[in-house]
Amino acid sequence: MSINARLASAAMAQSQDWKALLPGKFIVFDGPDGSGKSTQFAQFSASVRGSGLEVTEVREPGGTVIGERIRDILLDPVHAEMMPRAEMLLYMASRAQLVEERIRPALDRGGCVLADRFISSTLAYQGTAGGVPRADILAVGGIALGGCWPDLVVVFDVDSSTADRRMARTRDRIEQRDSGYHARVRQGYLDQAAAEPRRHLVIDSTRDPEVVFSELALGVARRFAPGR
Repeated sequence: MSINARLASAAMAQSQDWKALLPGKFIVFDGPDGSGKSTQFAQFSASVRGSGLEVTEVREPGGTVIGERIRDILLDPVHAEMMPRAEMLLYMASRAQLVEERIRPALDRGGCVLADRFISSTLAYQGTAGGVPRADILAVGGIALGGCWPDLVVVFDVDSSTADRRMARTRDRIEQRDSGYHARVRQGYLDQAAAEPRRHLVIDSTRDPEVVFSELALGVARRFAPGR
C-alpha cells in the first residue's frame, strides 16, 4: 500500500460515525501475545469515544476488584503447576463477575463495550493449546456469560517470531510458555474465525500500526453497516 493510500484509508477510518454504528455493541480484541492488539484497542477506543458514544473498556482477566485478584493468581509465574482446567475455571470466574458488574450494565445503557480478550482467549489458550475440550469450555462459558456473547471478535494475527520480538523481556506465567504452545494458540484463533466467519474479523497485525488500524476501523464499520 502506498503512503497516499495509507493516508486516505486512515482518514476514512477516523471519519466513521461510531455513534450511529456501535451503540449497544460488544466487541472483543483478541489474538496471541505480542499481536499488538493493546495498541489498536487504545486507538480504536479513543476514536469511538471521540464520536460521542459512551465506551466501556474492560480487560481479561480482571476488570473488577475480584477479577484483578484472580488475575494475580493466573499470571504469577510462581503458579507454574496450575492445570489448564483450573486455569479455565478461574478465567470463567473472573469473566462472570465482569459480565454482571460492568459489561451487561454498559450494554443496557446503550454504550459500546470493548474488551481486551474474552472467551475466545480461553478457547485458544486453554482449549486448542491446553487440551481442555471445546465443549467443556462452552458449557462453563454458557454459565459464566449468562447469554452475554460478543457481537464481534477481532483477531489480530501475528507469526511467532514477530510476536516474540514484541513481547516484554519480563513475561507472565502464560507468556513464558514455549513456542509450540504459542503456535497452537495462534491456530486456535484462526480455527475459531474459520468456523464462525460472520462473528470474527481477522487482521494481519504484522504490518505498520497505522495500516492495521485503518483495516480494523473499516472492517468494523462494514460489519455493523445498516443492512448487514
